[in-house]
Amino acid sequence: MPSLRALLDSPRHDVVAVITRPAARAGRGRQPTESPIAAVAAAAGVPVLTPRRPGDPDFLAQLGDLGVECCPVVAYGALLPPAALAVPEHGWVNLHFSLLPAWRGAAPVQHAILHGDEITGASTFQIEAGLDTGPVYGVVTEAIRPDDTAGDLLRRLSVSGATLLSATMDGIADGSLVAQPQSADGVSVAGKITVADAHIDWSAPAQHIDRLIRACTPGPGAWTELHGQRLKLGPVRLRDTTALAPGELLVEKSGVAVGTATVDLELGTVQAPGKRAVPAADWARGARLEPGERLD
Repeated sequence: MPSLRALLDSPRHDVVAVITRPAARAGRGRQPTESPIAAVAAAAGVPVLTPRRPGDPDFLAQLGDLGVECCPVVAYGALLPPAALAVPEHGWVNLHFSLLPAWRGAAPVQHAILHGDEITGASTFQIEAGLDTGPVYGVVTEAIRPDDTAGDLLRRLSVSGATLLSATMDGIADGSLVAQPQSADGVSVAGKITVADAHIDWSAPAQHIDRLIRACTPGPGAWTELHGQRLKLGPVRLRDTTALAPGELLVEKSGVAVGTATVDLELGTVQAPGKRAVPAADWARGARLEPGERLD
């Protein structure tokens, strides 16, 4: 969203159309709902294109008729075929939330947190046939804070990345910016994190569990089970105790602790099925836990 607003506000560029996903059914009524990007574009009086596939002939014809010179892309989520890549004179420029060639793929922010990176950032690059392999125009860096969730980090990167994308488009337009090939060293791939990946293994070290939960917040949401019921957990806090076995719960007045392979963890929020997330102490009171109960 910040990137679209930055380009709409830029005096140097004319946004002739916005491409986004088709309306999807959402909410309890399962009514067709347009994407937030489509709503912003419509409010600005910009035409919205919603191809089911970016290689559809009708869409490619529309794109050609618009006389597009360059197509900036942010989190589009679909592979662009050669026929689409060939339409704009200056190609398609992607804003990717990592320091390429690190964390190419669908979930760069989540993997940066999960693997304990201290620094990440955003890159603009020319899209080509490979997965995030194109030459890079520019980068910005961002420190990963000890308590960052994927949502926190992505919000900051979306703002700094919007500035980078706008500057990249300026440089392409005036010919002052030339993309540079990515290094062959330091390549890593950030595959999509699934619900299965977000399952917490309490026999893992506490630091890994902490990173996993933060990487999966807000989506897909890290989870565990108790009495066959799936519980979604919010960020936790490492304690300086090792009193509990992996997964063992300890309910105290101040909160709820759980054991791991290393130090114990203090639970943050717990969300039971069909309910809202609540502080762990409130959840424990309602769950009426017995001494020595274990998650999973």
